[in-house]
Amino acid sequence: MNITTTDLTRAAGAAAAAAGAIFIGVQIGHPHVDVHSIVTTELFVRTTMKLVMASLALAGIAGLYLSQIRRNGLLGLVGYLVLSLGYLSILATTFVSGYVLPSIAGANPAYVSDVLAASTGGHPVGDIGPLRVVLQLQGIAYLVGGLLLGIALFRARVVARWAAVLLAVGGLVSAALSVMPDAFYRLLAYPNGLAMIGLGISLWQTTTVARQPVTVAP
Repeated sequence: MNITTTDLTRAAGAAAAAAGAIFIGVQIGHPHVDVHSIVTTELFVRTTMKLVMASLALAGIAGLYLSQIRRNGLLGLVGYLVLSLGYLSILATTFVSGYVLPSIAGANPAYVSDVLAASTGGHPVGDIGPLRVVLQLQGIAYLVGGLLLGIALFRARVVARWAAVLLAVGGLVSAALSVMPDAFYRLLAYPNGLAMIGLGISLWQTTTVARQPVTVAP
């Protein structure tokens, strides 16, 4: 079985679209996260889906960048690297939230509450160590990376430009929502999620157009 660049591009498009759909879906009806709810099965399942989302997003944005690497230029490269760093950080902090914090919630509830507060834009009372810096860098990378890659994709004129704009402004919307109450904080998934769905579908469609036979007039 030969795997072509077209196959890889389509896979990346599907991964991006799936990541966006999961990002939105996992936030629907999301319960308030605290030291009591974090040990529930529901949050374990939702956290696991977030890990899947972040992994698919990494594959998706890699395909978006590499499929038009020359058109994206240096701006696209920087945006791709920074946004990838953001999603890698999301992957790591989500793992901690879903698999580490529940195991210590009973023994050290104050620390768990502080980490959860910091991860949702709140202000922890106690010291959570280097994790505070990681969460801050995560937000910056997510915002700046999405902005730069979105601009590069918009300028490249290959995938849907509306989705590229949404990716670029989605980080700014997320930054505003991150300082609001938890119910509003959950809405930050929607701009980026819709952008990833649109970009993924558009990337898939570019391979379909490229494979259509060209009719040469006699």
